[in-house]
Amino acid sequence: MSFEAPPSRTALGDAFTQAGMLLNFSVRTFSTLGTVLARRRLAWREVLEQAWFLASVTTVPSLLVTIPLGVVVALNVGSMAGQLGAEGYGGAVVAFVIVAQASPLICALMISGVGGSAMCADLGARKIREEVDAMEVMGIPAVERFVVPRVLAAILVTALLACLVMAVGITASFAFQVTVLGDSPGSFLASLTQFSRLEDFVVAELKAVSFGIVAALVACFKGLTAKGGPSGVGDAVNEAVVLAFILVFVANTVLTELYSAIVPARGAY
Repeated sequence: MSFEAPPSRTALGDAFTQAGMLLNFSVRTFSTLGTVLARRRLAWREVLEQAWFLASVTTVPSLLVTIPLGVVVALNVGSMAGQLGAEGYGGAVVAFVIVAQASPLICALMISGVGGSAMCADLGARKIREEVDAMEVMGIPAVERFVVPRVLAAILVTALLACLVMAVGITASFAFQVTVLGDSPGSFLASLTQFSRLEDFVVAELKAVSFGIVAALVACFKGLTAKGGPSGVGDAVNEAVVLAFILVFVANTVLTELYSAIVPARGAY
């Protein structure tokens, strides 16, 4: 099965062609996933190996980003709250910034920029060495062998990583705001529980999983369509990271607006 793009005369035409191919690739991936699960042919060992790889390369960078973010949020909230006389709303801001927005985006950026680039480079190298074509000739679908395990691994890792990021971010913000800024722990926790809901955490998990799927699909698609030797693989990696970032931010905007429209805000200021 070929992953090559047809020739295009314009940049706009090439963009639409790539978008159509990516959509078709995504549909085929989920169709293959359903078939694999129904026939019990999923390569669980490959899924676990890919999940371990993604977790090993994304966990530490995610925490290194999350801890300073929690401190910055606490510092800015404390400074602004002091000027407005609203010192008791630190937990509410943390609930919105870290739980609703930062945790899924950090996971998505790490999966796209770190894990996704590695996946794209690996599949691109296999494509250039004609390993993918050889497997197709032997009757082993590339989507089933390479893409499905990586998408499932991205789902598993982003779901767990989002929980870790939320826990570390809230803890860092709470510790800084209480120990450094001298705010009341009870006030922080009261506003956190008042303005956050179970739905916020569930939606954050769903957003992280959605972003992980997008990043994995883009990385695999770009890797399997790489051409032009090693330089082509490098170009595919760059394109995969940029495209994944763009799609993640678009998806985040859409999901955030839908959630705000469907679920009313909680708490009264």
